[in-house]
Amino acid sequence: MAKVELIMPKMGESVAEATITNWVKSVGDTIEMDETVLEIATDKVDSEVPSPVAGVLVEQLFNEEDVVEVGQAIAIIETEGGAEETAAPATSNTETAAAKVEETVATAVESVSGDQGAIGKSSPGGKFLSPLVRSIAAEEGINPSELDAIKGTGKEGRITKNDILSYVADKKAGKTTPAPKAAPAPSKPAPASKTIQAPSVPVGTNDEIIEMDRMRKLIADHMVMSKHVSPHVTSFVEADVTELVNWRNSVKGDFKKREKQNITFTPIFIEAVVKAIKDFPMINVSVDGNKIIKHNDINVGMATALPSGNLIVPVIKHADEKSLLGITKNVNDLANRARNNKLSPDEISGGTFTLTNVGGFGNVMGTPIINQPQVAILAVGAIQKKPAVLETEHGDVIAIRHKMFLSLSYDHRVVDGSLGGSFLRRVADYLEQFDTTRTV
Repeated sequence: MAKVELIMPKMGESVAEATITNWVKSVGDTIEMDETVLEIATDKVDSEVPSPVAGVLVEQLFNEEDVVEVGQAIAIIETEGGAEETAAPATSNTETAAAKVEETVATAVESVSGDQGAIGKSSPGGKFLSPLVRSIAAEEGINPSELDAIKGTGKEGRITKNDILSYVADKKAGKTTPAPKAAPAPSKPAPASKTIQAPSVPVGTNDEIIEMDRMRKLIADHMVMSKHVSPHVTSFVEADVTELVNWRNSVKGDFKKREKQNITFTPIFIEAVVKAIKDFPMINVSVDGNKIIKHNDINVGMATALPSGNLIVPVIKHADEKSLLGITKNVNDLANRARNNKLSPDEISGGTFTLTNVGGFGNVMGTPIINQPQVAILAVGAIQKKPAVLETEHGDVIAIRHKMFLSLSYDHRVVDGSLGGSFLRRVADYLEQFDTTRTV
């Protein structure tokens, strides 16, 4: 018999750890090669980990809800063969996406210091603290003494993500006993707490309590963080897209026959965004402290609603290097796989600008929240027929036109009204001046 280590697989350049959500196989179960052993989740994607060998699961090295770093052994599988112990990495089926959130909510850090005291890899009482738990603790202002008071449900009493999130919720609801705060450094007095307490919510006898799922919690945290980080400003324009609509109606039938897929308005919107970004490259930036990071790649995220009601943002990488046909195929592929939970982590990361289509729900406009660490997000509203005044050589006339609202939310730290408004107007110009003689 030989024992093989099942390794936490790499799931993308930006993913350093994952949470075990479900052991599909139990100790003693027989496993076929490539059969799923457990399910894992990052902050964005749920995945299955298959076995690289056939054998029997003899040991689970972590419990459900434990956070495990990429490259660590997570299970031992006994196989037929020699007695020498070997290690074999598993290949994760990372093409299963459960949610969108555009960027990592929590970053692994070695330690975080501040008025709450330094948060190291272990609490004062010796409890192991994962990078995710430490990051949440720092974000929520939880000091090391409080962490010691949290009862961990993970392996050997470790504090899991759910443990600390539950503690944070109870703390905000006033259900916890205040723990002693760590003493501040003598040379630096502790500033007053800036924690904003959410109001308590009365629950009536006919009310139903629905627990947020993992993705909804992450989305909620990400949205609150974005509003806290960026001062949001939203500008609006109305665009006459009559010629664009007529062009699409004239080509969509032949396109469907030839390519076996639809051509929607989304790739056309993305193409206009890309052109406008080239004209105004300072909209394609991020903020890092007092530094502005100018992105030379144009990676456009497209917010996609999932059947679960959650949101995910697959990214069209290097959109400026693609033709309208290429963008269309990329959009359709990512949208279909998003709805069928088959995206990889790399396909929902690295965005530099985001487009969201509120018109798909019948809305005429919206005020979207910036997808951090980007500085702008464009919402496109429903295209509607409206009476409009047109100037002709014979005077003004009233005609029926296809019109839509575009709304751009941007980070006022680095994007002023001049840049934001000019960029938005340029997107509308590209849509209004669409070349109806082109082929796709």
